[in-house]
Amino acid sequence: MDETKRICVGAISGAFGVNGEVRLKSFTADPEAIADYAPLTSEDGTRSFEVQLVRPIGQGFAARLSDVRTKEEADELKGVRLFAPRERLPQLPDDEFYHTDLIGLAVYDTGGKQLGTVRTVQNHGAADLLEVQAPGSSGTVLLPFTREAVPTVDLASGRIVADPPLGLFDDA
Repeated sequence: MDETKRICVGAISGAFGVNGEVRLKSFTADPEAIADYAPLTSEDGTRSFEVQLVRPIGQGFAARLSDVRTKEEADELKGVRLFAPRERLPQLPDDEFYHTDLIGLAVYDTGGKQLGTVRTVQNHGAADLLEVQAPGSSGTVLLPFTREAVPTVDLASGRIVADPPLGLFDDA
């Protein structure tokens, strides 16, 4: 399946209990909505799962996945990322983006100088951060993904215009 047509909506962080339930992290805006997008597939597309949320637990849910019946089967799925077809997900407002759409975009400053390329989108609790890799460098810079620091995201042209805080890209 074309990667641009699939969105990572969650990940399995291991077994929960002894009856084949898994610890499921949801990456959806409404965490419980992850089950609505099933069947979910593994990253390589070789496995497909129906999802039944059992109960909330710390940092996610205890969940049952189709064809997973034992703790050992659940343990084998630790680290598996789960994907849903884009067409099953809701349309986003104009000022919201799926992380997968931002990764790989070129980042320019307001004067037109290329600052780098978005490598990942991270969130450590407060707000999203764009990890930008400078051209010809292995180093990265974490750019706050706020309207002030990133006034323009143009998916059609594959570019972001950034107005980063003073000095942020000086060492990149």
